[in-house]
Amino acid sequence: MIDLLREFWNSTGLSEILAGSWRNLIMILIAFVLFYLAIARKFEPYLLIPIAFGMFLANFPLGGLINPPLVDAGEVKEAGGLIYYLQQGVKLGIYPALIFLGIGATTDFGPLIANPKSLLLGAAAQFGIFFTFLGAVLLPQFNGFEAASIGIIGGADGPTAIFLTNKLAPHLLGPVSIAAYSYMALVPVIQPPVIRLLTTKRERQIRMEQLREVSKLERIIFPIAVTLIVLLLVPSCAPLIGCLMLGNLIKESGVVPKLTETAGNALLYIVTILLGVSVGATATGERFLQVETLLIIFLGVVAFMSATAAGVLFGKLMCWITKGKVNPMIGAAGVSAVPMAARVVHLEGLREDPENYLLMHAMGPNVAGVIGSAIAAGAFMIFF
Repeated sequence: MIDLLREFWNSTGLSEILAGSWRNLIMILIAFVLFYLAIARKFEPYLLIPIAFGMFLANFPLGGLINPPLVDAGEVKEAGGLIYYLQQGVKLGIYPALIFLGIGATTDFGPLIANPKSLLLGAAAQFGIFFTFLGAVLLPQFNGFEAASIGIIGGADGPTAIFLTNKLAPHLLGPVSIAAYSYMALVPVIQPPVIRLLTTKRERQIRMEQLREVSKLERIIFPIAVTLIVLLLVPSCAPLIGCLMLGNLIKESGVVPKLTETAGNALLYIVTILLGVSVGATATGERFLQVETLLIIFLGVVAFMSATAAGVLFGKLMCWITKGKVNPMIGAAGVSAVPMAARVVHLEGLREDPENYLLMHAMGPNVAGVIGSAIAAGAFMIFF
């Protein structure tokens, strides 16, 4: 009887934790912090809840949820864990592409089409990606592949960060993806101080002219033209740009409303759950609790803040060139956290002038940033 009880005790996760798996216990506590941020503070709950729960599940010892199948002489002797199979969608690049399909089906590129100059602001904000890449590659802890995966955090685009990191440095998938999604959730906290530091009160009060009406033909031509041009120049970003523009073409065509509804709602939310759980499960104690993880989190902040600063500074340049017709704050929306970054700019405008409505003007650089971050990821894949 005693032997039976001892065997039962040794099979429990509690005995494993007490025996020395303290790293798993710390990761479980971190998962609870993410639960708090997502549920109590409502910081990006659609993403953080699945990520935190994936982390929560994967760090229970002996659960076997992330174990690969046991294969002997080409024959599967024991099936792998549930999350192991879910993670294949990340490793094969399926989930990020499908999320881009859903994003395309919910995105209005009208503000960008009406004001093509905002594309430059979206491009300027990608400076944070390359600035952080150069900083990371100079550190002895990271090689070029890893530095590129860290730099992409500056794009504030979780699916793109996951897509690139899985290609170049899959062992960093956990810390990079969690940093990317965490900073996306903290857009309203990180961006306002940078915006206020780099702009004057007078600049923040600039009102912009109302955007022109965009025709349906322009909206239909846009995703086709962007796909053609971008894939001719950077073919390696085809999975992301192709799915993004396919989703947008489905939406703008107006002839398949059921597809638009499915891609932008059911499909997007289902894949978000699967992606979040799969990514969270990569953050096990053995992988996550390392010095490199702290460096990645720090460099992620640098990437995000420098991307915001670059967008604002380029906005100031455009303001000077146009003799005060461009509010430089809209450059901060060039990071691809849609629509949070645009909403932050809009609220900053209202803070200075209750009748200064900048949301649609900020959406131009915002959606341009989605395209820009995907192109930056494609460029890294070409280089490495």
